[in-house]
Amino acid sequence: MAVTNPWLAGPAPKERLDRERLEERILNLLSSQNMCVLATSGDAGPLATPVRYYHLDFALMFTASGASPKMRNIAADPRVSIGVFAPLVGQASSRGAQIFGRARVLGPEDTDFEHYWQAFRWQSDHVERSLPLTEPPVGPVVVVEAERIVYTEHWLRRDGLAPRQFWTRPKAG
Repeated sequence: MAVTNPWLAGPAPKERLDRERLEERILNLLSSQNMCVLATSGDAGPLATPVRYYHLDFALMFTASGASPKMRNIAADPRVSIGVFAPLVGQASSRGAQIFGRARVLGPEDTDFEHYWQAFRWQSDHVERSLPLTEPPVGPVVVVEAERIVYTEHWLRRDGLAPRQFWTRPKAG
């Protein structure tokens, strides 16, 4: 039988990407997708919610109704996990990231709001919903600054690199 990707056979390599190349691959994934699964936890248990996101470097952002279950969970416990993944055709195309961080809900009154809000592309939503472009939304934005990321890309095995790579935010100092 013909083997399409013989480099997938056998044990996975253990070699790590250097930080710069890993960050480039993570940012490429975040820039080429726009949907994620947000995992929160609350009194009713875990909740996994598909969410459209925007990103600014290693911060993922989305908007949501303050009354939604995910927002109630975030208010109770801001620790979240976010899964971003590319469409899967086969093992060789497996590519995704698990992002861990704390969700912050920012309103226009918060000093960081404008910094993150500039990354939102709300105009297409307004056009789709027949809302005027002269009236941008002012609702809260949820920001999750990645504290750590588990990045998976099986194509890395072709170059003798581990398919699972680990990124952590540098310590402030």
